[in-house]
Amino acid sequence: MTLAIVLISFLILIILHELGHYLFAKKYGVKIEEFGIGLPPRLIGKKIGETIYSINLIPLGAFVRLEGEDQTAGGPRSFSTKPIWQRMVIVAAGVVAFWLVAVVIFTGLGATSGIPTGIGDEETQGIENPIVQILGVAKDSPAQIAGIELGDSILKMEEQSSGVFIEPTKVSEIQSFSDTISGKEIILTLQRGEDIRQVTLTPRIEPPDGEGAMGVALVRTAFVKYTWLESPFQAVLRTGRLTIDIVKGLVDLIVNLVSGKGVPPGVEFTGPVGIVHLLTNSLSLGVAHFLSFFAVLAVYLAIFNALPIPVVDGGKLLFLGIEAIRKKPVSELWEKRVSAVVFVLLITMMIWVTIKDIIRIL
Repeated sequence: MTLAIVLISFLILIILHELGHYLFAKKYGVKIEEFGIGLPPRLIGKKIGETIYSINLIPLGAFVRLEGEDQTAGGPRSFSTKPIWQRMVIVAAGVVAFWLVAVVIFTGLGATSGIPTGIGDEETQGIENPIVQILGVAKDSPAQIAGIELGDSILKMEEQSSGVFIEPTKVSEIQSFSDTISGKEIILTLQRGEDIRQVTLTPRIEPPDGEGAMGVALVRTAFVKYTWLESPFQAVLRTGRLTIDIVKGLVDLIVNLVSGKGVPPGVEFTGPVGIVHLLTNSLSLGVAHFLSFFAVLAVYLAIFNALPIPVVDGGKLLFLGIEAIRKKPVSELWEKRVSAVVFVLLITMMIWVTIKDIIRIL
């Protein structure tokens, strides 16, 4: 059931992306030949007006097929004969749809349950139910051996022999307690979603650099709430900040790779299998965490689709930009060849990342 919810949610996100293309194509009078949910082969289809609305076999996406989109067509309602600015708006609308999804989700969460947010120990205003969660678990650490997982919340820490305990709401409280009782066995009470369990471990006296006594990375989180009037504005700000942070991270990654420094520490590539796994984990923490992560995913997809590489919307915008400068379209054959090469590279990378995801999950 959880997997079904994740897959359906992801499919809805892609449908909304394609709906952006669809609505602006309609607005500018482009003939829409087909709007498909899922990827071919087609299972069922019904023609309404001039458009075929179809449901297809592979439930991993959606698509809009426009007249004159893939090859030059001279009809008055062909995509290829529309002014460049209209074509650019139609293409960009799909990218913008991802950002709008994030804004809508953050708006709804901010005005209702609150947005799960990482905060500092000193923050107290406008937050509810602050907790400390596991952000990472070091390999072969006491935490990993005890079965602690990413996303677990620490409700209680108790030194077994003395019975001394804390119920932490700050990262600093856990760090201080761990240092005080290092080398002694402790009982941790953890929560994941509705599930509460206890594990036993012994914090290390001399842990490896950067790992800490238990071998966990911690983050203090809370639900940040706003009024209904304030929430849309804050949602836009949050989406904007998130976009900037992701772009900065992408730039740093490219700089590191070009300079030969390799992938920065803590950075991992994730494909469809890894994304589904992360969405499933977030759903186990509750609906608010799932929706919040889903909004973050929408921003990642917006940025990926905006990249100036063929086979994504950013590549189409690049070719349209070149056409605007040259005053004539890019050669259809040349565009197809470049797109085919990039497609093969992306598929190869996707297979590699998927294999790594499966190995990591298993």
